[in-house]
Amino acid sequence: MLYYLFNYLDEVLNVPGAGAMQYISTRSAGAIVTSLLISMVFGKRLINKLRSLQIGETVRDLGLEGQSEKAGTPTMGGIIILGSIIIPVLLFAKLDNIYVITLLLTTVWMGTIGFLDDYIKVFKKNKEGLRGTFKVIGQVTLGIIVGSIFYFHPDVVLKQKAQTQVTETEVWGETHNTTPVFNDAEKSTKTTIPFLKNNEFDYAKLITWISPDLKNYAWLIFIPIVIFIITAVSNGANLTDGIDGLATGSSAIIVVALAVLAYVSGSIIFADYLNIMYIPYSGEMVIFAAAFIGACIGFLWYNSYPAQVFMGDTGSLAIGAIIAVFSIAVRKELLIPILCGIFLAENLSVILQVGYFKYTKKKYGEGRRIFLMSPLHHHYQKKGYHESKIVTRFWIIGIMLAVLAIITLKIR
Repeated sequence: MLYYLFNYLDEVLNVPGAGAMQYISTRSAGAIVTSLLISMVFGKRLINKLRSLQIGETVRDLGLEGQSEKAGTPTMGGIIILGSIIIPVLLFAKLDNIYVITLLLTTVWMGTIGFLDDYIKVFKKNKEGLRGTFKVIGQVTLGIIVGSIFYFHPDVVLKQKAQTQVTETEVWGETHNTTPVFNDAEKSTKTTIPFLKNNEFDYAKLITWISPDLKNYAWLIFIPIVIFIITAVSNGANLTDGIDGLATGSSAIIVVALAVLAYVSGSIIFADYLNIMYIPYSGEMVIFAAAFIGACIGFLWYNSYPAQVFMGDTGSLAIGAIIAVFSIAVRKELLIPILCGIFLAENLSVILQVGYFKYTKKKYGEGRRIFLMSPLHHHYQKKGYHESKIVTRFWIIGIMLAVLAIITLKIR
């Protein structure tokens, strides 16, 4: 909203300084500061309100040190994160941008599903919360919507670097390009494969090998892939939210890297320099990323050990889905195993634990375990590590993975 106001002040009234709001950097700074203020100032008030309503966490006895002290801690704090994202985005982003619209839809959609889950747990006193079937239906439906938008919407396009460059200047006996030259925008299902020199892969090839005429039906491949990614990352974030500050801090680190990837992909200059696909309009997602980062950092003020509030499924399901959709939008979803390595490890630890337990129970009559407890962070708690140390070390690993994801832009 402020973007349009300052645009009017600049172009119509010629107010000095109003044109600064045209820059992504200016609006990103405004978004991160606003989200920090909202999450920290109004977050405390909401926590007190949740406490007065006795919206506390019911903790199962898992035999973990310090677990009993967490009982009664206000939950549903994800509302703080969601509000701190949505309000700055509405203020500073271009609201006609399809990527911003899709991310806002994702935030509200998965936030609502998570809220219903928390509501049933807290107010209906049902520890199971929303049935898993309904969660999956919600994730699949969101995947269909997002996949359809990214496949069919006319603004979701790519520009490939032209094979023949225009050279107009001569420096030290060599000709150089004065401006980057890209082909016309095209609809495409191409994505990026990390570490490879020719690092683009078109999902359409998964069906066109049968017949080139099937290219128009590539959505039959693309949309299920989107559904799988959203479901997997959303559940991974949900599993990671098991100890104070882990999911919040890890998510902020991931989105910092995604913001860098969105900025370079949405800039024709950086896209030319890095020799990557140029994604028009994607730079606007940096404002959303800034609001997300500010919201997570502000929430971390209250969610770090010892937590004064938990985000609940209201926050964890939403932030996982946001990360998934963001990754798909910048054509870096194949980087998710690296970028979201913490989420992946948590997911795999549960899958391996359950699978191995069932296998050994069937084979030996007694279930055996790989880990002392899953998800993975509980394994280290069982080994005697304090949860603050676990969280800090997971953050360090997350930072290293984020850096690795960013340098794949050059290392091929």
